[in-house]
Amino acid sequence: MTEVITGPFWAARNWSADAGEGSIHDDDTAAELGFRGGTVAGDVHMNQFPPVLLQIFGNEWFERGNLSLSFKNATVDLEKVQVFAEARTTGSDSVRVWMEREDGLLVATGTAAVGNHSESELRKKDLRPCDPSELRILNRLQPGMSLGEYDVHTSPEKQFHRYDTKLISDPLTWFREDSPWGEPLAAPCTVMEYLWAYPMQGLAPYVGESVGLFGAIEIGFEHGPFLMNRDYRLVSRVVSVGQSPQTEYVWYETDAFDEQEKRVARLFMQSRAMKASSPEYSE
Repeated sequence: MTEVITGPFWAARNWSADAGEGSIHDDDTAAELGFRGGTVAGDVHMNQFPPVLLQIFGNEWFERGNLSLSFKNATVDLEKVQVFAEARTTGSDSVRVWMEREDGLLVATGTAAVGNHSESELRKKDLRPCDPSELRILNRLQPGMSLGEYDVHTSPEKQFHRYDTKLISDPLTWFREDSPWGEPLAAPCTVMEYLWAYPMQGLAPYVGESVGLFGAIEIGFEHGPFLMNRDYRLVSRVVSVGQSPQTEYVWYETDAFDEQEKRVARLFMQSRAMKASSPEYSE
């Protein structure tokens, strides 16, 4: 029987609850779309994995590891969730990971690894695009389309505030204090926000009035870690577009390069647009 490593229960916070009408994190908007309330963002849940991954892979995970998750069921503010991971076996670079709500409901499932990025949960998915003529919201997006290049500085103030106000689930002290690599580490939510928020400037004109939510997120490191108080160049592109019965979605990828042009971190994710929220599906 495979050994399973578990983290503690943690009441994850919906720190985007004040995003306002039109956001999936807003109680009223989420309820109109059939959710129990404003949802906790997927990157908030990702913060809960590093303590367990450090047990399995050691510090190397922050240098060349990845965490690849598909989100199955949404949670709301202060619902307790727990991380699970299978123990690493001899000769394996990858383990299965998942998250459950306190009552056992599956929240997310995926993989974590060091070095082996091509066989992750998300990289193995069939991403063949559907017929573009079937799409109504994202029909102007095409695989390979650039979402822009951005020069960014990883300012630590927002992460430090979240740490100090206990918003980060099961936080490492390295997210607030100096790490073995010098500056504090970027928490998964911070990695994701930098590699997501800037490309969203390029994506926003194509999304229209629809309500969005994260379907899947993968963060990975190649010449990591991704540190605070550093300068990076981001390059982002569309990988694929498609649809499900309730959503249209876009897969996109962002690479972060340091000043020596080494790829430090990567983001691969699926953003969904709710069909029920779009005028394109109002009839």
